[in-house]
Amino acid sequence: MSFDLVDGWFAARFSPNPTLANLAERIMDKIVYSIIFPLVAVGIMWRLIFISPGHTRPELLHAIFILILCVIVLIRDNFAHFIRSFAIQRGQEPELREFTRLRTIVAAPVGALLYAHAFYVPDGSGILYSWVSWLGSLSLRTLFIIEIVFLVINLGSIAGYCRKYGTYCLDDICDSDDLLRRRILSFFPNSLTIMNAIMGFLAVFFTYQGRIKEAYLILIGATIFDKLDGALARKLGLTELLASETPKISIGSILDDFADAISFCIAPAWIFYIILSDAHNNLISQLPIGFAALFYLILGIGRLVYFTLDKNPIPGFFKGMPTPAAALLVTAPLIIFNQSISDSPQLVYFWGVFCFATIIAAGLVMNLYPVKYLHLGRLMSRHPRVGQISLLLLLSVFTPYFGYITFTYMLLYLLSPIITGRIDPAIAARETKNIA
Repeated sequence: MSFDLVDGWFAARFSPNPTLANLAERIMDKIVYSIIFPLVAVGIMWRLIFISPGHTRPELLHAIFILILCVIVLIRDNFAHFIRSFAIQRGQEPELREFTRLRTIVAAPVGALLYAHAFYVPDGSGILYSWVSWLGSLSLRTLFIIEIVFLVINLGSIAGYCRKYGTYCLDDICDSDDLLRRRILSFFPNSLTIMNAIMGFLAVFFTYQGRIKEAYLILIGATIFDKLDGALARKLGLTELLASETPKISIGSILDDFADAISFCIAPAWIFYIILSDAHNNLISQLPIGFAALFYLILGIGRLVYFTLDKNPIPGFFKGMPTPAAALLVTAPLIIFNQSISDSPQLVYFWGVFCFATIIAAGLVMNLYPVKYLHLGRLMSRHPRVGQISLLLLLSVFTPYFGYITFTYMLLYLLSPIITGRIDPAIAARETKNIA
């Protein structure tokens, strides 16, 4: 993989253009990637069965995640050659200097790391073994972070190829069939929607590991994917009907509601139940924790159904608090509660009751349809400084005040209709069209 980078740089610098260069590069890439990453997938399963026969649930999930990651790496490699072939057929040579080279740069060390971890045998001997043995004992948390970043880079590489060469591919496959073109293009926003749902499951997983801050950050990632899928669908023109189509509920909107239900209804309720159930406090155990979680879940799904079937939306506003904001509002005080267990035991009951009241209130506010909430994502698009301030506030994750800051932020949004309710929806609609 290192030589793959060097030959790419050499070709970009000196432009030798030999006849068989592309074929040779493709063959070598297939040999390297089709050997290393399948070996990693097999090695992880071997480690799980023979080295860790008493494996835990997180170790099993990690092995499954690596299997999925290796499949995506191989798909990306074949997809890159496939989509570039359409540009070559049109007489356009693929660019040699690409952002997608970042994937090649990262693939080498990640592949080596996963290989060392997969085939790590405890109590080995030798100088070389002593140099690399620490790679086999990295924590699951560290491995998950590295693998998630690598997964995002691979998906970003696929997106980069689609942006560069996707038009050639669609022109060749679809010809003049607009309906087929739309069906193919709908795959991309739907993929972001699925990533939204995956983030919800990951948030629950990190909560089981006691990493509530990381779970909150993952939920923020889910809200970002929730914004991006709609923005991409509008950018690709998928929200507008063709002349031959009749208005109906699309598969994309159903999939979006399904992902929102996982990340912003099921996941927050599940996280709430996990955190409060593990508090080992007699007073908190008397609270109807399961009822509160189920109450929020049902009202959240009810709100999603209403949002899908609503025929009279208010331009630029949500009717009631949107589910992503409600999820972040519910989860923020759980960070404070989890922190108080070790830092301030005398406040555990107070924060437990506070979290209980918050999840009940969030479920109700989601369904207060006469109350208008501004689109926070569109507000950030209209006023970039709001987004910049929000990113700066995320740096508080490295401080003990992260829970307090995020809850204050969401509390301000909860109370925002006091001010934003005075905005004329017609003005908000015009601003939204200008942004689009």
